[in-house]
Amino acid sequence: MLNDIFAYTRQHTQPYISTLVPRILPQGKRVGGEWVALNPTRHDRKAGSFKVNLNTGQWSDFATGDSGGDLISLAGYLYGMSLKDAAKYVCSLAGVANDL
Repeated sequence: MLNDIFAYTRQHTQPYISTLVPRILPQGKRVGGEWVALNPTRHDRKAGSFKVNLNTGQWSDFATGDSGGDLISLAGYLYGMSLKDAAKYVCSLAGVANDL
């Protein structure tokens, strides 16, 4: 069941990744095909170690080794949400039906 929720979310929010990332992680900027920001979950003082791919949603904190493959894991990581709640949140941001 959860795999269906995640697949649904990924499929229906894929076209909006480049506009959703700045909403999920507003303190950043576009650098090429990536969103570069401070990691708000730690005392990050220099942007550059936390990046999100604006085409795929893959993200990584190169200073800590934390990473994920999509916007669901990004929202869950940043906001301390369960992955199910993060999927609902991402759908909501994208304006996609989220009665999951």
